[in-house]
Amino acid sequence: MNFKDLRINGQRLKSTIEELAKIGGTPGGGMHRLSLTDADKKARDLLVQWMREIQLEISIDEMGNIFGKKRGGKDDLPLVLSGSHLDTQPFGGRFDGILGVTGALEALRVLRENRMETRRTVAMVNWTDEEGTRFAPAMLGSGVWTGKFDRDWAYSRPDVQGIKFGEELERIGYRGQAPARNWPVHAYFEYHIEQGPVLEKIGKRIGVPKGILGIIWYDVWVEGKANQAGPTPMDARNDALVAAAEMVLKLNKLPGKMGGDMVTTVGEIHNSPNSRNIIPDRVRFTVDIRSWDDGLKKKAAEELEKEFAGISRRRGCPVRMEVIWDIPHTVFDPNLAQRVEKTARQLGYSGHSMVSGAGHDAAYVNQVAPTAMIFVPSMGGRSHVEVENTSWEDCEAGANVLLHCLLRSANE
Repeated sequence: MNFKDLRINGQRLKSTIEELAKIGGTPGGGMHRLSLTDADKKARDLLVQWMREIQLEISIDEMGNIFGKKRGGKDDLPLVLSGSHLDTQPFGGRFDGILGVTGALEALRVLRENRMETRRTVAMVNWTDEEGTRFAPAMLGSGVWTGKFDRDWAYSRPDVQGIKFGEELERIGYRGQAPARNWPVHAYFEYHIEQGPVLEKIGKRIGVPKGILGIIWYDVWVEGKANQAGPTPMDARNDALVAAAEMVLKLNKLPGKMGGDMVTTVGEIHNSPNSRNIIPDRVRFTVDIRSWDDGLKKKAAEELEKEFAGISRRRGCPVRMEVIWDIPHTVFDPNLAQRVEKTARQLGYSGHSMVSGAGHDAAYVNQVAPTAMIFVPSMGGRSHVEVENTSWEDCEAGANVLLHCLLRSANE
C-alpha cells in the first residue's frame, strides 16, 4: 500500500469507542468512570487486552500509566508517542480522553496489519487521573512522569472520602514496577475533541491548537457557627454558606473586573451539616481560574484572595485558601503544529489554528518533549456532560491526521 493512501478503519474505531462506553456507561448515554475505580480498572484491562492483540510491548509504571510500544528499526532513537486518558468526569461523555487513546490504538493497529516498519519506535499511552475529579490536581500521571509532581505526594492525594490515590492504585492492581520517569521523546501527539464550540461554528474539521490556557485551582474552606435556623436572628449569624455564596459571586465577576481573556468557575461545593434547619458552619468549594496571560491570572488570584478576606471579616467567617494546582499557559512546538495543519490539508480536511481552553496531559509532556494536539469538533460545543458528542466522520478524520503525523515523525 502507498504511504499516502493509508487510512484508519473508521468502523473499527467506532466499535472500540462504543465497547469502552459500556464500562461506566450512564442512562443518559454518557460516562461515569472516575480514576482508579472498579470501572477504570475494567477499562484498563480491556485496553491492555487490545494492546496485546497487536503485540505491543506493554509496560505499566508506578503511577499506573500504561504504555504500549511498537519497536522501530532504530530503537535507540527517541520514540514517537501518542495518547490521552480513559478516566472521565462524573456523568461526563464518551469521547473526552477516550478518543485520544483509541485513536492512537487504531493507528498502531493500522501499522501492524499493513506491516509498516518505522525508523523510530511508535508508542501509545493511557495517562492516569487526567481529570483530577477524584484525586486533585489534574494530570497526576503525566505530572509525575514529567517530574512536575513528586510520586509519594501524588500517592497521598485523597478523594472526598479520604481514600488515598496510592491505596486505590494498589487495590485495582495498576501500580506498576517501571519508574514513572520520562524517557527521550521525539514527538508527542495528543488527539482530542475540542470541548468547545469554535470548530463547529466556523465549519472546520481539524483544530490545530497553538497552546493551552494557564490554570490555577484553589480549594477554599469557610467556617461559620452552626445554630438553629428558627430562633437565631439574622443579625446574630455567622453563616458559612452565605459567606461562600458571596465569594462565588465575586469570583464570577472577576473576569469582567480584570479584563483580558479569562474564565472563572466554581464547580464543586460541600456544605455542612447540610440540614435544612441548621445554619451552615462549614463550606468547602473549588475555584478554577484560566487565562492565556499568566500575569493576568496571577493578578486575578491576588485580587480574589483580597476579596475573599474582606468577605470573611465582614461575615465573621474565617476563610482558608489553598492553591491545589498552578500551571502556566502552554505553547506547543510550532513545527509539530505545522505538521498537523499540513497533514490535515494534504488529506483534504479543513483546518483552523486555535487555543485550547481545557487542560490536557499534553501541557506537561510539552515541558519535556516537542508536543502538538489534534482537535475535532464537539457537537454544540458540549463536553464533560452526558450529551457530549462528535460525529464518527470527524473521529475518523482526526485519527487519519494522527496516523500520518505519527508516521512522518517516526520516519525522521
